[in-house]
Amino acid sequence: MNKLVFATNNAHKLAEVKSILEPQFKIISLNDLNCNDEIPETANSLQGNALLKATYIHTKFGLDCFADDTGLEIIELGGEPGVYSARYAGEENNSVNNMNKVLTLLENKTNRKACFRTVIALIQGENTLFFDGKINGKIALLPQGESGFGYDPIFIPEGYQISFAQLSSEEKNKISHRALAVKKLIDFLMQNKK
Repeated sequence: MNKLVFATNNAHKLAEVKSILEPQFKIISLNDLNCNDEIPETANSLQGNALLKATYIHTKFGLDCFADDTGLEIIELGGEPGVYSARYAGEENNSVNNMNKVLTLLENKTNRKACFRTVIALIQGENTLFFDGKINGKIALLPQGESGFGYDPIFIPEGYQISFAQLSSEEKNKISHRALAVKKLIDFLMQNKK
């Protein structure tokens, strides 16, 4: 079975990606490698951050790996929080504070259109490739639902009346930005299986 390192310490992301990629690929977490390093995310783009994380792990362990970066982009806020989504309300990376900041900034605004974007950087041997996924939607007036993570309770995907946090993980994994990017990654990996 092909093995790949997913360069993340986010347990929610890891579970989501494992549920999509396994059993075709054995996903190795940073925890499996006993790696608790704070990997820098200092780029000014999703692609740049994904590449920083993948390069860091590939260089340190010499293993094929992939990393992602995801951002919520809100039209009314000029594309914010974007690359700063995880720490929009401060460095402590608090989802509730991040959501509250967005809701406060959108108070009394009628344009609530937004999208979630994920970019995956894959480093396989000497090759570096990128895969992206995007889902359009809008920001809810209030958080709704208990599942998911991050901004899921306030993001209503296009064609739905409920938030990501109200969808089952199976439903979300069929339509989410990360699922779309991971599907492109899987298609590439399956076509290029060694």
